Amino acid sequence: MAEQDISDRDRAPETMAIMAGRESNQGALAPILWATTAFAYDSVVQGHSLATGVAPERFYSRYGNPTINAFETTISELEGAEASRAFASGMGAMSAVVLGLCSTGDHIVAQRQIYAGTQLLLQTVCPRFGIDVTFVDGTQPGAFAEAIRPGKTMLVVAETPANPYLDLVDLDELGALVGPMTVVDSTFATPLGQQPIAHGVDLVVHSATKAIAGHNDASIGVVSGSEDLIAWLWSFAVLHGANASPTDALNAHRGLRTLGVRLARQTATAQRLAEFLEGHGSVSRVAYPGLESHPQHDLARRQMSSMGGLLTFDLVGGSEAGERLVESTSVAILASTLGGPETLVTHPASTTHVGLTEEEQAATGIGPGTIRVSCGLEDTDDVVADFEAALAAAG
Repeated sequence: MAEQDISDRDRAPETMAIMAGRESNQGALAPILWATTAFAYDSVVQGHSLATGVAPERFYSRYGNPTINAFETTISELEGAEASRAFASGMGAMSAVVLGLCSTGDHIVAQRQIYAGTQLLLQTVCPRFGIDVTFVDGTQPGAFAEAIRPGKTMLVVAETPANPYLDLVDLDELGALVGPMTVVDSTFATPLGQQPIAHGVDLVVHSATKAIAGHNDASIGVVSGSEDLIAWLWSFAVLHGANASPTDALNAHRGLRTLGVRLARQTATAQRLAEFLEGHGSVSRVAYPGLESHPQHDLARRQMSSMGGLLTFDLVGGSEAGERLVESTSVAILASTLGGPETLVTHPASTTHVGLTEEEQAATGIGPGTIRVSCGLEDTDDVVADFEAALAAAG
């Protein structure tokens, strides 16, 4: 396959997800698993070159590995990035960005609507290292810019769509910020749903464990950006040690090949389920960017090519109704992850955001009756019927 065919970014993302990352496949259709921690080299001179280079493929797998590098190449193609670095998890990737770029005395601006793990990293770990953090409402125009301290703010952290209410950040506004580096957690959107780098954002983070890998069989994160920034993060990552395993990289790369068709089906189901829930008397609120009732629906249409398979809703009956519902579904499975082939249902107050206080949960809009749904690949009618029956059981 010609090099220009692989790197041609004029092709549709769904096509690139299948074509990219095959340079070292040696003709194999499936990604090759290089299950080794280290590689032999021919001389001291070659060893020195490998040990001092950036992301060598065949030296030591904490530095680089052909299986991992192929996954990184495909992610870079899909994000329109110069380079990427894979980590052992999404939090490993986010931790590397925060701790690899920021030092004592630096300041971070982050949105309030954010994954609880990221919030806890910012509000509990950063202060230990003398890194100050300011939280803002990421949905409000100008909020990030107003919180920047010239000469002090090193990083602006955003997540869009945000967990769990799918609040959106204006990527054009974020990318136009002058001074600090910007990073977007784009896990919910996937690289096929939006490309923050095209809007001027410096770095994109994914928990590739989720929809990118797509089959609940890989724990992996990835950061994409410019060659200079990724080289800097690569150096920190080698010391940090939270590198991806070749097996997880292979599974994630295999998942990328079908991301386009999976995302299309999950998005169609999410839209139907959101419309059904919005008209149900037991539901007080439905959050899904594809609904015209979503307060940022126009922004979603402008910057997202897919609304995704995630939605969140609130039950009138509060905590008791929420617990009954998630324990009453028969198609949807109660589990704290997302993006896989199964429809999954989660009660954020007791799982994904349990590390936050009630006040902190309330500040992000999470209540005792909040339910998050990750739509899978089952028949759409079956999924809707499952929630209709579960709502009746929840009372």
